[in-house]
Amino acid sequence: MRDEETARFYSENAATYVRRFSEPHHARLDAFLGRLSPGSAILELGCGNGRDSGEMLSRGYDVTPTDGTPEIAAEASSLLGRPVGVLRFEDIDFDAAFDGIWANAALLHVARTDLPDVLAAIHRALRPSGIFYASFKAGEGEGRDALGRYYNYPSETWLHDLYQRLPWAEIVIDSHHGGAYDDRPTDWLHVTAIKAKR
Repeated sequence: MRDEETARFYSENAATYVRRFSEPHHARLDAFLGRLSPGSAILELGCGNGRDSGEMLSRGYDVTPTDGTPEIAAEASSLLGRPVGVLRFEDIDFDAAFDGIWANAALLHVARTDLPDVLAAIHRALRPSGIFYASFKAGEGEGRDALGRYYNYPSETWLHDLYQRLPWAEIVIDSHHGGAYDDRPTDWLHVTAIKAKR
């Protein structure tokens, strides 16, 4: 499941990567946390430098920060001052353990053929009525960027159809034009899904 070229990029550039961005995504986080009760259990996938986990922790949430790259997890542990687990997407194995799952700019590296299984594992990991946020670089088909990293580059329609295979009570997708680590203009898709109560 793991793309070795993408994994190698993050392993070799961990120290530089985690120091590139320092501010959490306040607007997206506020909307996400606004759907949760104080102290809710949250899993972060692909935490990078831990900025979003740090913000959630500072607000009193029970956060489990993780990243699939050991070197980045170690950097994030140092910056957060607490352990960050190494968790690859294919190893997600929880049963109704979290009220929320945050995956900002993380699942965009999952192969299209593997994404259904990863989303199913995330769905299982959520408690009923749990909230799941993920963001993707928009496109019309998988490929690599100039740095050699793999992306699934979904369209909004493709992504919505994929999510609809699972029993979500609500799926909302919005988009914006912004930037990214490679300093290239990027169209982003932001997906918020709520797990059905039963």
